[in-house]
Amino acid sequence: MEWLSEMLTFSTSGKGMYMITTEIADTVLCWKIKTGMCFLFLPHTSASITLYESYDPQSRKDMVNHFERSVPENQPWYQHTYEGVDDSPSHIRTALSQSSISIPIDNEKLSLGTWQGIFLFEHRANPHSRKLQIRALKFT
Repeated sequence: MEWLSEMLTFSTSGKGMYMITTEIADTVLCWKIKTGMCFLFLPHTSASITLYESYDPQSRKDMVNHFERSVPENQPWYQHTYEGVDDSPSHIRTALSQSSISIPIDNEKLSLGTWQGIFLFEHRANPHSRKLQIRALKFT
């Protein structure tokens, strides 16, 4: 077995779901892993990573709207507002989603479902630079 690792950086332009499947798949392909596991970790408290439906862009709008309604900004009960009205809501949205995922690798490719894509889910209104740790355990 062998461990491989790389840090990828993504720029966001504000809230939304950013498809990052290609960048991760390209990294895995370069590593020439026949059989293994890919582990993704996003070390941020106001953004998350998720597997989501990748075919219809409208589905991403539905997810963003769901979080906007479930965890609205600018509410009087928020105490943590040091960085603005999206401060506490962005942290709550991250806690309700994921900071890491794992995906099997078979024949040098991520074993994703037909419509699955990997998305960086930005919860902040302002642009950010986000780092993603990608690691893979190479079995063969």
